[in-house]
Amino acid sequence: MAAVRVSSRSGLPSLLIYLGIGVAIGQDGIGVSFNDVGLTQVIGYAALVVILAEGGLGTKWHEIKPALPAAAVLSTFGVAVSVGVTAAAAHYLAGVEWRHALIIGAVVSSTDAAAVFSVLRNVPLPSKLTGVLEAESGFNDAPVVILVVAFSAAGPVDDWYMLLGRIALELAIGAACGLAIGWLGAYGLRHVALPASGLYPIAVMAIAVTAYAAGALAHGSGFLAVYLASLILGNAKLPHWPATRGFAEGLGWIAQIGMFVLLGLLVTPHELGDDIMPALVVGLVLTMIARPVSVFLSLAPFRTSWQEKTLLSWAGLRGAVPIVLATIPMVAGVSDSRRIFNVVFILVIVYTLVQGPTLPWLARHLRLGENEPEDLGIESAPLERLRGHLLSVAIPEGSKMHGVEVSELRLPAGAAVTLVVRDGSSFVPGPTTVLRHGDELLVVATDPVRDAAERRLRAVGEGGKLAGWLGTATLAAEGPADASAKRKAKRGLVKRK
Repeated sequence: MAAVRVSSRSGLPSLLIYLGIGVAIGQDGIGVSFNDVGLTQVIGYAALVVILAEGGLGTKWHEIKPALPAAAVLSTFGVAVSVGVTAAAAHYLAGVEWRHALIIGAVVSSTDAAAVFSVLRNVPLPSKLTGVLEAESGFNDAPVVILVVAFSAAGPVDDWYMLLGRIALELAIGAACGLAIGWLGAYGLRHVALPASGLYPIAVMAIAVTAYAAGALAHGSGFLAVYLASLILGNAKLPHWPATRGFAEGLGWIAQIGMFVLLGLLVTPHELGDDIMPALVVGLVLTMIARPVSVFLSLAPFRTSWQEKTLLSWAGLRGAVPIVLATIPMVAGVSDSRRIFNVVFILVIVYTLVQGPTLPWLARHLRLGENEPEDLGIESAPLERLRGHLLSVAIPEGSKMHGVEVSELRLPAGAAVTLVVRDGSSFVPGPTTVLRHGDELLVVATDPVRDAAERRLRAVGEGGKLAGWLGTATLAAEGPADASAKRKAKRGLVKRK
């Protein structure tokens, strides 16, 4: 817990502190000897499943939807470009033989979901860039794992078109499993009332893990399956959602801490000396050439400014994923695979230390920082026997619901504000009660108007008491991305008039 606090205060990704704890416990520190690569890989995969699930549950569909095409190209074509450039640098500049160079190029070409999600919590980027980075980190694990396994296998490597076919097939199977299980799970949780609210978070995580298992057993991408299933669950307006989100976030922290400490424990620092220079060379090429080239080429067909491409190039953070993937050749018995692991470990440490803290500075200088008003926190609990819902609404700082009277909410018939909690005290509001920042409202709504009531609350939170006149109620129903586009169009019409 202290490490979490230190990392949030310093701006450093938490993985550096956890890796340091693992190294301090290990052979060159306290003296604990740990060399079980197979167990590390199993635990690492399990932790990645939880981290991807937590990331998917916290990703807003309206932010990621416009970014899907760009993220898909970055996760496939961009990965291929990055692998080629990085492998060539490892071979010609660091003297690594071709098979090892290809493994290193594939391993370090995957951005890390844990590192990206962690840094984005503290960097107020535009939703367009946040969506691209989150989707890319959720998607690119799948093709990279396939490449690393193929390059680590004994015998000749498959032809490039065979590899492309395998990647496409596994991605398709994983996507189908994730979408199907996510939709079925969301449908079931909305229509089956569980006997205790504490079961909802467990059920959501169980569904996410089931998606990974189904994808893997079907010889598809389990990582893509769990991310897509979690994305659907996270945007399905499930009961007791804030509690579920907090539970998933706690599991994500446990997974990160356990995985990073274990990876640090696996490292023997006194063996890293000979691999420092190759790691710095490969990392420099990856950061300054391979990643920018892959981003600029991948995003060429899209309407993306050079500032956005520059930030996306610098925000390709590496973390535990490359280190976990570096255990694949060790388990497969690839010769000199320990050196690959050491090179990847050093590269991740050094360049995460450089990129993570400087990302907010770069965003500010590129004028891409954005302070968006925090969305209303609305929690829904079904009242099955009464055929209604309880909506718990938290009014955050910056919400335009501040200063609005209860009657001015204009909730649909069948919905009403029944209680207000303010400064630790609760009271029943009247029609003229003025709402404030920090208030928590208890809204009761019947089944037929539950969605309309939530749309109206979100519209007032965004547009204030004039939400209906400004058209915000309609825009809130369509989603923030469409709303933004319509506002721009509306401003254009006003100018032409």
